[in-house]
Amino acid sequence: MIYFILVLGLCFVLEGLVVASNPSPYGAVGLVPSSVVDCGWLMSLGLSFVSLVLFIVSLGGMLVVFVYSVSLAADPFLETWGDWWVMGYGLGFV
Repeated sequence: MIYFILVLGLCFVLEGLVVASNPSPYGAVGLVPSSVVDCGWLMSLGLSFVSLVLFIVSLGGMLVVFVYSVSLAADPFLETWGDWWVMGYGLGFV
């Protein structure tokens, strides 16, 4: 069980890095799996009601962020993880 909690914690940190280092507005999609992992972590600790409330509230907030991010994605020259300076930012976060 302790390995499961550690893996969920590691996934939560890595998904946070993915959202923070992605220059594209579609990086907001990474917030949804991060919320699912966080709720799974709380469920493993026995906090099922708190996990459910966090999931409902965070998905409502992320829906607004995702719609706003997609509306900004009309830029024809989006920066992606393949750009060299974006990789530098990702390595800087790590």
